[in-house]
Amino acid sequence: MSDGIEVVCGHCDSVVRLPSDRLKDGARCPKCHFPLFEGKPVELTEANFDRHLTRGTLPVVVDFWAPWCGPCIAMAPFYEATARQLEPKLRFAKLNTQDEPAPATRFNIRSIPTLIVFRAGKEIARQSGSMDASTLTRWLNSVVP
Repeated sequence: MSDGIEVVCGHCDSVVRLPSDRLKDGARCPKCHFPLFEGKPVELTEANFDRHLTRGTLPVVVDFWAPWCGPCIAMAPFYEATARQLEPKLRFAKLNTQDEPAPATRFNIRSIPTLIVFRAGKEIARQSGSMDASTLTRWLNSVVP
């Protein structure tokens, strides 16, 4: 299984290794039995943030948002639509900066919504401001071809 990838389960935070050619086959977590890809962003917390960014092989797109932010709420359906379209090429996640401020502080988030693409725990791209689904898809495809 040398061409395998690791995915962090969005439900139990277990690290699951599977063959890369089986990503679109509806893989499930062997521990909690939930699907690994559900076409929606994974909810991150301070406790599981680093695990999702560093243990998975796939690039992770994190939406730093807050429930009081109008542009964040307006962008949410577009972000989910993009997750449905681009998973499992990318892993999509959301971090509520109001409830979980430490990761946002660590990455110097000054305005929301801010999207950061991480690969192996390192930031590779950042975009602030609300985007529609087509703009978001174009940006992500330019960042992770």
